[in-house]
Amino acid sequence: MKRLLLLLAFVVAIGTPLSAQQDAETMRQLQKLVRAYRYMERYYVDTLRAERAVDGALTGMLQTLDPHSAYLSREAMEEVEVEMEGEFSGIGIEYRINRDTITVMNTVVGGPAEQVGMLPGDRILGIDTLNAVGMKQSEVPKHLRGKRGTKVDLTVYRRGVSELLHFTLTRDKIPLNTVDAAYMASERVGYIKLGRFGRTTVSEFREAYDQLGRPRRLILDLRGNGGGLLDQALGMAEFFLPKGSLLLTTEGRIEPEQRFYAREDGAMLTGRVAVLIDEVSASASEIVAGALQDWDRATIIGRTSFGKGLVQRQIPLGDGSAMRITTSRYLTPSGRAIQRPYEVGKRQEYYLDHLRGYADSITDATPRYRSLAKGRTIYGGGGIRPDLKVESDTTHYTNYYAQLVRRGILLQSVTDHLDQNREQLKRDYPALADFVGRYSPSEALVETLKREAEKQGLTYREEEFKRSEALILTQLKALVAQRLYGVEGFYRVINPAYNEAYQTAMELLDK
Repeated sequence: MKRLLLLLAFVVAIGTPLSAQQDAETMRQLQKLVRAYRYMERYYVDTLRAERAVDGALTGMLQTLDPHSAYLSREAMEEVEVEMEGEFSGIGIEYRINRDTITVMNTVVGGPAEQVGMLPGDRILGIDTLNAVGMKQSEVPKHLRGKRGTKVDLTVYRRGVSELLHFTLTRDKIPLNTVDAAYMASERVGYIKLGRFGRTTVSEFREAYDQLGRPRRLILDLRGNGGGLLDQALGMAEFFLPKGSLLLTTEGRIEPEQRFYAREDGAMLTGRVAVLIDEVSASASEIVAGALQDWDRATIIGRTSFGKGLVQRQIPLGDGSAMRITTSRYLTPSGRAIQRPYEVGKRQEYYLDHLRGYADSITDATPRYRSLAKGRTIYGGGGIRPDLKVESDTTHYTNYYAQLVRRGILLQSVTDHLDQNREQLKRDYPALADFVGRYSPSEALVETLKREAEKQGLTYREEEFKRSEALILTQLKALVAQRLYGVEGFYRVINPAYNEAYQTAMELLDK
């Protein structure tokens, strides 16, 4: 109880100055909170776990605010820090849980797993003294990751090898790249996809751009990019704009207004740019897309972005946990608020509105703005609305195809197929360009898919299969390419075939 009273005194001491009436009300509510905890501790049928109770209280309190204020536990903070830093210490594998077993999909070039001879397709059955069969996807990192220089013993099953294999690996730094793919889509058009904005994003992007030969026509793909670090978003926007260009404004009740400007001329001040966005593009992605749209520097293509334009201050709570409290709002250079409307405390409705496509239509009530270079009409109201709206083509979608994707049947079929054919495929297609140009999924792979679907209780439906066949075959090819050549292989296959926004950008830029 003494500790709680000290906590109460501390909370009051660091609070924002209030009027006497507000201060009295705040004290009453804090006393109510302490009283409730005291009764729980005294009367609850089992021993009260203080940390769990306080975590729950903090989570609940922050959920009464805007949709993006949140409490982060110690474990959640560790994951956030790994993601933002752009590296972690581990063994260097990409894996998935297939049939309750950790299956290696790819090994990081030069990483510990590759150095000891582990191969894609290996199944990890044991980690040190633990049985790894049945582990959940979320449990695996805490066993494979660890301090650099520490060792981990793995027991591995490899198809075609009669005995189990045993490897001892020394953990090392493993990079988390944020550029998912970079290639020349045609002789004149470069393509770069960013998965998120981490600490190394701008340097990765610049390196990729240079390796492509600094193309003067570029597709920047931000679809599915949920954001990340603000300074990296500003650096990305700065890459395309001249020195002194306003990139972003933040404003809040307590926080003073801040304006962010380009500190130097960007490396690509001229040349045509298309930015691809969708309903998952958020925060840092919207800062970049909004700045380039406001300055008429890029054509925005796709679907209206998520609309996350609230700035959170992350406050550590002393035990590794933290809370994020919204302190201000993002405004694009023309003054548009990125945050879409919400009702305080109605977090579930906020996310459901997003799924329903809250901002796809433009009405008389939609706020109008003028772009800063050409004075053309652009729209506010939350999120970034594309200049060229491109809906997904659902012609080939069927329930049978959707089940193949959702149940992981496509991926499992490719994994099984590569177990037996990986080396032959590498010999037949030594380079990604060979694979993209000549490979087609074999009848054996398609039969493997059908068998796996039946095994998982999905009955073969010929009419639906025929309708989705071209899409299914393309997905299989893209997944094989990803497993053989890395993530870029997937996009090299899927983009020209079933990516309407990408195809629209190519038509725009390659003329």
